[in-house]
Amino acid sequence: MAKVFAIANQKGGVGKTTTCINLAASLVATKRRVLLIDLDPQGNATMGSGVDKQALEHSIYDVLIGECSLVDAMQFSEHGGYQLLPANRDLTAAEVALLEMKMKESRLRYALAPIRENYDYILIDCPPSLSMLTVNALVAADGVIIPMQCEYYALEGLSDLVNTIQRIGKLLNPTLKIEGLLRTMYDPRISLTNDVSAQLKEHFGDQLYQTVIPRNVRLAEAPSFGMPALVYDKQSRGAIAYLALAGELVRRQRANAATVTA
Repeated sequence: MAKVFAIANQKGGVGKTTTCINLAASLVATKRRVLLIDLDPQGNATMGSGVDKQALEHSIYDVLIGECSLVDAMQFSEHGGYQLLPANRDLTAAEVALLEMKMKESRLRYALAPIRENYDYILIDCPPSLSMLTVNALVAADGVIIPMQCEYYALEGLSDLVNTIQRIGKLLNPTLKIEGLLRTMYDPRISLTNDVSAQLKEHFGDQLYQTVIPRNVRLAEAPSFGMPALVYDKQSRGAIAYLALAGELVRRQRANAATVTA
């Protein structure tokens, strides 16, 4: 059964969508079956996967309000090799619509239930806010991957996100945990970067991924061509870093499974 990971951080511009697209494609490269869910009304993960968000017949919005099944809304990312549940501006209306629905926090979890066995990994690209959409992602997820830049304000926002994850865990999803923290746009030449990185290591220990994602032009260019960096320029530092992250993620899952069965 698929492991479901929400890629979340209420701070914008930290690399959530970049991580979703490139981690999904890198997991596909390791022969895993992957579904990427775009839960951001901006639809950037949809466009970055090579799917036109303006031409969608169905989207994640229709799934959440019960207008269609998850399978009917799916698209295939030709360059990424993964299935995609796309989004566009329609999703903004879901915030209001969900408030009037029963089990409003669990709509995504129930929609995923029939298809979880078809995948190895399901990644959810969350909006940059702690909204009802993000709550749905956290309730549906087994774990949270937090991309963050190593800067001062990122640490402040991180404590709010950790508190939210803990509250969701207590009230709605007892198995939810922080899967890992990912340092993005990493530049070791900057002293603040190294200071914040050291603090993260001290406070989060093994939850901090060893892999770091560097600042990389090719990584930034790839979404405008609707493809992951692995296809756009597989020799780029960004593409290589996300392949390393996929390998680290898979090894962690294997180690966790071995611990459980031991």
